[in-house]
Amino acid sequence: MSKKLVVGSAQTGPVASDDMTSMVPVAISMIEQAAERGVKMLTFCELFMSPFFPNKLIEQFDHFFVRSDSPVLAEIRAAAKKHEMALILPYGEKADTGMYNSAMVCDSKGKVVGTYRKTHIPAYFPNEKAGGTGSFEKFYFTPGNDLPVFDVDGVRIGVQICNDRLYPEPSRVLAMRGAEIIFMPICYSVYSDPEHRNAMWPLAMRSRALENGVYVVASNKVGAEGVREHLGRSMIVDPRGTILNEASNSTAELIVQEIDIDNVSAQRKKFPWWRDRRPDLYGILSSGE
Repeated sequence: MSKKLVVGSAQTGPVASDDMTSMVPVAISMIEQAAERGVKMLTFCELFMSPFFPNKLIEQFDHFFVRSDSPVLAEIRAAAKKHEMALILPYGEKADTGMYNSAMVCDSKGKVVGTYRKTHIPAYFPNEKAGGTGSFEKFYFTPGNDLPVFDVDGVRIGVQICNDRLYPEPSRVLAMRGAEIIFMPICYSVYSDPEHRNAMWPLAMRSRALENGVYVVASNKVGAEGVREHLGRSMIVDPRGTILNEASNSTAELIVQEIDIDNVSAQRKKFPWWRDRRPDLYGILSSGE
């Protein structure tokens, strides 16, 4: 017996305002569109309510962060709850323990199941080429310290935010903890090398799906914010590493896909990497030696 679920990836466009409330109507519109198309679980992209501020050094950055009970988030959550839609809601989180690049996970009843905080915080040097702004996330974000799996309406999900996806180990941990879908909110631009960045874009999502036998639902921003050109191409990948649906690289849009959760266990049986793994040989991964 199949276990069908309609998932959605909301690819939003560039943000001109530092005021996060400007993106609330956009988010609600995407949720309304998703509801009309039968979506039951929806993700937005990384930091979608603000410009991608970490590509600059800004000393006064508190306004890019809100607490988990912020009215800005509550309004978006209420829209999803109205349609009994589970939601992966990325935002800059202000907490007592630090500032985090986070994704709140809500079930179809509007309950906050938990929050994932980005664990792998990057920093890239700028260069003199067009769009070569670099990224300075380490100045802004405290790294998270957990890789949780959430039970959302009977489906086990994990979250990896942008740079996290480039590391195979955390996705494997999520899969070993029972994740059937890994949602990946992303804010990926071409920087100064569009040819290479376009070519490498699908590799991580397809690899993480294939090597773990999970669905991957990735959401990316699209369009130009100043000199920063976001790639778009949000995608939904099946447990065989096949791209089921992919957005354009030019416009904000919602992609929707019906998936069968039972394909996760079926794929793991057909390609028995789980059976043939050799953890006894992988000690260096945890020891660092």
